[in-house]
Amino acid sequence: MTSSDVLGSYWTVAGPVEIGTGREWSLFDWPERCAQAARVGMTGLGLWHTDLEHLLESRTMAELRTIFVDAGLRDLEIEFLNDWFVEEGDDRRTASDAQRDLLFTAAVELGAHHVKLGNLRRTPASMAQLTDGFAALCADAAGRGVPPMAYELMPFDVNAPSLAGVLEIVSASDPAHGGIAIDTWHLGKLGITAEDLRVIPPERLVHVELSDGTVANMPDHSHETTRHRRLPGEGEFDIPGYVAVLRELGYDGPWGVEVLSDALRALPIDEIFQRTTDTTSAALGTGVAAGQERP
Repeated sequence: MTSSDVLGSYWTVAGPVEIGTGREWSLFDWPERCAQAARVGMTGLGLWHTDLEHLLESRTMAELRTIFVDAGLRDLEIEFLNDWFVEEGDDRRTASDAQRDLLFTAAVELGAHHVKLGNLRRTPASMAQLTDGFAALCADAAGRGVPPMAYELMPFDVNAPSLAGVLEIVSASDPAHGGIAIDTWHLGKLGITAEDLRVIPPERLVHVELSDGTVANMPDHSHETTRHRRLPGEGEFDIPGYVAVLRELGYDGPWGVEVLSDALRALPIDEIFQRTTDTTSAALGTGVAAGQERP
């Protein structure tokens, strides 16, 4: 059966946060986010590591899980791990390992669908270092009962800004424990077409995120990716084409929506969730009404 489940990725539904420049944790409390997700028919949400740390200042993992499940939600994304491939003993690796422990613990105790990682910090590394590091990370996760690792393809990844590069990195890991995360905004910016996605081995397709934008680049790429994305169907990318091919490849997981947008963040919480679900449902060829239950 083809999934049309919608997962509200963290940055899409977090409200007025300051990505990379200040407060990254959401002013919308966890029960409020879960209730809104359930109201509009989403099946899940995402948690960013900074927000998770903030939530754990006042609640336990068990309480977060209960709130999520009691709202009728089931799909949870945990992110984001950087510098996992840096050599041991390096201060960056020490910090990464501590963050790994937090995210892995959360993924198990909260029942996550996957853990997302990559190279947002643009740390240079050899392909062998990345491939070996990813395989070791996946083996560690498997040993702890953690769900699959999802390496996100991004145009500003200094080591692997291509489908071929990311597929090479994940190739040495067990397919059951690691693969690729696809974001259609990144695909559009990289000029990757829907047909190009057919090189992805289906067993390596861990997670898909929908996000729209413009083909032409703004002068500041970082500014554009964090402040000017568009909801699915409101930009120039071939969202229907991407969805069709990914479904043909057998993707049946939740469809994350990762729209980092000043305009969206400025809306009231109910409008953020409703607009996200309405546009994404249309892009997926469904029409889940507010409050409608999914099978």
